[in-house]
Amino acid sequence: MPSPRDLQLLARYNRWMNGKLYAAVAEWDDEALQRDRGAFFGSVFATLCHLVEADLIWLMRFAEHSDDFVTLEPLSALTHPYLLSGPRYHDFAGLRDARERLDEIILAFAGEITAAHLDQRLLYHNRAGETFDRPLGPLLLHFFNHQTHHRGQITTLLSQAGIDVGDTDLSCLVE
Repeated sequence: MPSPRDLQLLARYNRWMNGKLYAAVAEWDDEALQRDRGAFFGSVFATLCHLVEADLIWLMRFAEHSDDFVTLEPLSALTHPYLLSGPRYHDFAGLRDARERLDEIILAFAGEITAAHLDQRLLYHNRAGETFDRPLGPLLLHFFNHQTHHRGQITTLLSQAGIDVGDTDLSCLVE
């Protein structure tokens, strides 16, 4: 089971790595961002969009937790990804702005988590309408692991394009 301190570290790592990835592709034109590079979601842009949308899905689930996390209240103004008929983001600047705002929410949320929350259960539904009831701690680990998985795909695509994002180790943030 993760500790609240572990989750805060993962939230800082998340923001740090997202900043590195977005900085690495900031000079790319739209064609380079949208080019199908053979990844699961095709392009770097589509993979970055997937990460934002998946984070929103999970954070909106976490917002339904019985403890009503106040740091997640700003998400209530957003359309749930399940209800969108098309992509939410069409340009890099808008996507980057959303990512930065979301990363700040994730940091604040991680700071709100206590040890008592981690064993509490979260009842949620997936896109297919299936119901799940799981302890919050492992779901939070999944949330951060999912991000790391897809950022790894992006760093591979960037490496293949001749861009070195530098050190990506979590240990860079451990004091």
